[in-house]
Amino acid sequence: MTEYATREGFCLGEVFAEGTTCSESAFHTLLEALKRHRVRDVLVPSLWHFARLPGLQDAMRQHIEHETGARIWVMQGQYR
Repeated sequence: MTEYATREGFCLGEVFAEGTTCSESAFHTLLEALKRHRVRDVLVPSLWHFARLPGLQDAMRQHIEHETGARIWVMQGQYR
């Protein structure tokens, strides 16, 4: 992710992942961080990192974009 971010002109700030010891979901933590820091770009390896079902993937992507104004950048298929 760091190489991709650098190549595309982004600075990788934080990585969010689900954990077994956290009370908050990574998705919720991501949303709060985006709002707090006014981040406008989110890099994900693939939409599978949001959900397995395509409809839910789209819904989560739209929710992030609507709630925060951030744009989702998907790495999958973007390697050069």
